[in-house]
Amino acid sequence: MNRRDIFEDVAAILHPLPRPTRPGDEHDDGFQAAAAEAFDAQRQTAENLRLSWEHGDQDPLIGALNTARRAKEQAEEQIRQLVAYGREFVQPRPYTLGDLANAAGMSISGTRTVYDHQDVDAVAETTGAKPREWRAPAVADDRAVK
Repeated sequence: MNRRDIFEDVAAILHPLPRPTRPGDEHDDGFQAAAAEAFDAQRQTAENLRLSWEHGDQDPLIGALNTARRAKEQAEEQIRQLVAYGREFVQPRPYTLGDLANAAGMSISGTRTVYDHQDVDAVAETTGAKPREWRAPAVADDRAVK
């Protein structure tokens, strides 16, 4: 029976080997370098997952999912703050909702409501920039209206 190694499988998912897009790509120096880098990352990640498991710290799959979830949450926070920056800080006119929606992979209405006062405040604190006078309603303000 062929037993799968969860450590190597999770590492392969986290660091997939590149696939040639055209015949002959696999002989290209850049492709070979990217493949070697991914293979090394797989090997190192599998070893780190194995060591973590052996020391009783964490299940490899659950740990990888937790890490991916945190990365997703961080990416969502960055998207909110970037949209807030584009709408509330850029002068003399903000970016259009359509342009921001296309770039963020969102609908225009989703882009309009994706950020709030906390995101605007975080951008102001991070950049030192001052937002425009008009600002998105705070989440608490939305709840009070309903």
